[in-house]
Amino acid sequence: MFTGIITAIGTIRETRQSGDLRAVIACPYDPAGIAIGASIACSGVCLTVVDRGGTAGDAWFAVDISGETVACTVPGRWQQGRQINLEPALKLGDELGGHIVTGHVDGVGTVVSVSPAGDSRQVVIATPKALSPYLAAKGSITVDGVSLTVNDVADQPDGTCHFTLNIIPHTAEVTTLGALAAGTAVNLEIDVLARYLQRMQSLRG
Repeated sequence: MFTGIITAIGTIRETRQSGDLRAVIACPYDPAGIAIGASIACSGVCLTVVDRGGTAGDAWFAVDISGETVACTVPGRWQQGRQINLEPALKLGDELGGHIVTGHVDGVGTVVSVSPAGDSRQVVIATPKALSPYLAAKGSITVDGVSLTVNDVADQPDGTCHFTLNIIPHTAEVTTLGALAAGTAVNLEIDVLARYLQRMQSLRG
């Protein structure tokens, strides 16, 4: 489990395709604090550490990414040089600063627009049709691993929806969301509570 509170931005240093895709990710963590077998959310995707090294502040860890994961996440996300949001798994006693995040991507959204809103940025994202029922104003959404609050939802004639977010300067600075632009694809994970509520509602119907 994760909270959607990003602790670092990592960079994919190298990739190698064998049975699965192996990626080596450079990060500012202390390798002594990265356990083999531990889970780290990489832009919203829960991945298992299979190797690690480096020094404190200049570390790296390796993960294996299955074909299913590659297919269900942003195309081209796992390329050398790409920056990704990082969050280690939640530990008992940690502050739950965001919301409960599983690290399982539900779909890929596309940024429709980015515009200034005071010191912040207003971002509108289009969702796949299958995710539209799970979005609600003032609800939670995970975008590339970042826990955010949905400001508004606009249903579209084709069954998709556009939802609006506010990205404050701090979030733009410490995550990859500061680089969002119209046309950018993002990993989306819906709120786990919305998932269960929708399921119960469908059974009632």
